[in-house]
Amino acid sequence: MSDRDSSNDLKLRLGTRRSPLAMAQAFETRERLCVAHGWREDQVELVPVLASGDKIKDRPLADIGGKALWTKELDAWLAEGRIDVAVNSLKDVETERPAELTIGAILPRADVRDVLLGASSIRAIPRGAKVGTSSPRRAAQMLNARPDLEIVGFRGNVATRMAKLAAGEADITLLAAAGLERLGETGVGTPLEVSEWPPAASQGAIGLECRSGDKATLDLLAPLDDADTRAQVLAERAFLLALGGTCHSPVAAHAAGGQDGVTLTAILFSPDGASKICGSASFAGGDNIAPAELAAKLLGEAPANITDVFKGAD
Repeated sequence: MSDRDSSNDLKLRLGTRRSPLAMAQAFETRERLCVAHGWREDQVELVPVLASGDKIKDRPLADIGGKALWTKELDAWLAEGRIDVAVNSLKDVETERPAELTIGAILPRADVRDVLLGASSIRAIPRGAKVGTSSPRRAAQMLNARPDLEIVGFRGNVATRMAKLAAGEADITLLAAAGLERLGETGVGTPLEVSEWPPAASQGAIGLECRSGDKATLDLLAPLDDADTRAQVLAERAFLLALGGTCHSPVAAHAAGGQDGVTLTAILFSPDGASKICGSASFAGGDNIAPAELAAKLLGEAPANITDVFKGAD
């Protein structure tokens, strides 16, 4: 942290992707740090980094390298000491991470729901409508509920996808409520309740990663960590890790509760939505064994058209 120490009162350098949503998450993180430590805004430097996933916008993420495309540049900058903290949407962070990096804090979780744009409900979507999404989970969930619909590829940031919808490239799309809220797009679309439409693992959670051996930064991040959110998100991530899920794997997972106890509900889909299998488990916060056991149970009961898209539990 020599660069930071030599710059009189600069406290932390936050690395972030350059997208409007990523920047909004970095602004939130800076604000929370300033409140926690009594810092001025200029004592926390925001360092925008162009991620590979933001460079390539014409192909599904799963076809060009998966979630690593959102993190590899920030990982490298952390390893090189060019930033102190990487601000990430944990939904976009691989479950297998380098040992030299750690999640120093997870901010209080925002709304976990998906928002439906273009119709008032799943049932109200016109027959044969085009659903714009590049998420295997959202595509499989939609086809499971409405096999008459057509899935069309839809990539880009929130504003891009909303513009594509307005231009008629699709009739329907789905966006994360948390992202819309962080961008000030409240009142847009219809939020889908978790009981009807469970979200992606870690949806709505911002994770602050730093170098594992950087005790000074870990101490500075500690006041921002929300214990209940951490319990939920780590349970969901442990489930995905055991499942062997990738960007190609249509899976929804949602943990309710917190450090005093978690209930994890998950659904595995076949890519075409024709099959699904669901289950749930309740366990103590911080228990990584129970989510792995749930993953193994679901894989053991699932048909081949589901298990074929997962690597399987270890």
